[in-house]
Amino acid sequence: MKYSFWFVVGSQFLYGPEVLETVAARAAEMAEKLSQALPYPLIYKVTAKTNKEIADVVREANYDDSCAGIVTWCHTFSPSKMWINGLAALQKPWCHFATQYNREIPNEEIDMDFMNLNQAAHGDREHGFIGARLRLPRKVVAGYWQDEAVQKRIGDWMKAAVGAAVSKSMRVMRFGDNMREVAVTEGDKVEVQTKLGWQVNTWAVGDLVKVMDAVTEAEIDALMETYQASYDIATDKIDHIRYQAREEIAIQKMMDAEGCKAFSNTFQDLYGMEQLPGLASQHLMAQGYGYGGEGDWKVAAMTAILKAMGEGGNGCSLFMEDYTYNLEPGKEYSLGAHMLEVCPCCAAGRPRIETHHLGIGMNEKDPARLVFEGKEGDAIVVSLIDMGGRLRLVCQDIHCVKPILPMPNLPVARVMWQAEPSLTTGVECWIAAGGAHHTVLSYDVTAEQMKDWCTMMDIEFVHIGKDTTVESLEKELFYNDIAWKLKGL
Repeated sequence: MKYSFWFVVGSQFLYGPEVLETVAARAAEMAEKLSQALPYPLIYKVTAKTNKEIADVVREANYDDSCAGIVTWCHTFSPSKMWINGLAALQKPWCHFATQYNREIPNEEIDMDFMNLNQAAHGDREHGFIGARLRLPRKVVAGYWQDEAVQKRIGDWMKAAVGAAVSKSMRVMRFGDNMREVAVTEGDKVEVQTKLGWQVNTWAVGDLVKVMDAVTEAEIDALMETYQASYDIATDKIDHIRYQAREEIAIQKMMDAEGCKAFSNTFQDLYGMEQLPGLASQHLMAQGYGYGGEGDWKVAAMTAILKAMGEGGNGCSLFMEDYTYNLEPGKEYSLGAHMLEVCPCCAAGRPRIETHHLGIGMNEKDPARLVFEGKEGDAIVVSLIDMGGRLRLVCQDIHCVKPILPMPNLPVARVMWQAEPSLTTGVECWIAAGGAHHTVLSYDVTAEQMKDWCTMMDIEFVHIGKDTTVESLEKELFYNDIAWKLKGL
């Protein structure tokens, strides 16, 4: 889907046709120039002067799948009672852009004609009131429209809105159920579909095996060429790699046939399969699909959504699991990995295909997987959990580093990081908030974008950052619990 955003500018007939023509011309100019700096096109739609014009453009936006959201601005004063019907019906993300056409107050030019034309300073306050009065979710961005920092904030919001659009059409393919007795990977699929739009359903592993059996040697040969072009092959068990290729082709065929963008499986249900999909899952994630291990369909969908929010619509976001800590004073780090399935988008160097024994699960052969170290950089980890009656997204700021140890006997991809505000305080806060052991780690998406996404989806957002303390977080969680329960009454 090629997404775009609509620019709707507020005014009124009071100022006469000459002013309205100027407003329309400037709005078109601004949309054109902003589109050159933003990640998605901003399309000027209308200078709205009546209730009907606003209601009509909102209705059109609601039913246009390519429209991922609207950006509003009031060049002149725009009485906001005429916005009520349209905004009350709005089903797309909304950004209120409080800006003005001119950067500076012109000393010689300013007169009453100038004042009538350039009324954004109080026009946007009137517009802001009706958004607050209607209690509508929105992003308010203030600043000059040609400033890079302002453009970046709008661009980041756009990416969050694309994440909301992807969420609303998300379909997740589950192979088997969740890992037995695990609590946090469970969740209310009806509530999730109601809130987030996800369709989460199960397909039999036996059906996957049938599709695998129908994969041709020519199809496998073609995928093997892709593997060889992208990765170093560090094993002589080529038949094990070819089996992973067979699995990948079959999984992708089934997902594409059903319109799914994410999948989950579990090592406890591989009936009829020789290997847990390792390389297969990793290479599918590299193409933008989401994945969750042990049947974790929530993290599978979130991985796909954060990838869509990233650079170019397939950013560096990946399925991750906290595995172990380095607790030496002054060298506190988390080591993240998984049995097999870490996306190579985060690799610091060229990944290697290796085969190693995997004692967990129903593996007849040593599964092939990509082995690499994760790259350095600022990132976040996020976890979506079902709190019973509402959804909560826990987000933590982290700093990924080059692993401090080579770990030559660890046969999996790995990422090492320092957590904010510190390892131990971060762990205490994460556990207090109920965050899962499975997360999405993202180098591309920021905490502010995840907050915007949660606002769009109407779910709780909890952020653990450099200034977070256990005491402040516990108070926030307590007040959040009350607020969300009252909101549901």
